[in-house]
Amino acid sequence: MTGSRETWRADVGERNARWLATECRTARLASEYRPRDLGGGLLEVGVLALGALRELGEEEDGYITDDGDGLRIWVGDDAYELELAAHRP
Repeated sequence: MTGSRETWRADVGERNARWLATECRTARLASEYRPRDLGGGLLEVGVLALGALRELGEEEDGYITDDGDGLRIWVGDDAYELELAAHRP
């Protein structure tokens, strides 16, 4: 795979991480387009997965916002901050 290998992580809780990785609409895509449940409530999102999540509608869990409050993933009414975890050229 070529391109950026940036990843972001968020502590979304175990139930939300499992759901986003297995039940969210993006969970049905190829693995590089899916968020990954790292265990312990941590969710990892790569560049391609971030792009796929950005396509979700505001009413869908997993929706991404990127504004003055930072990069966040939403589950219900709760927002979780995505923090840059790694960058490997």
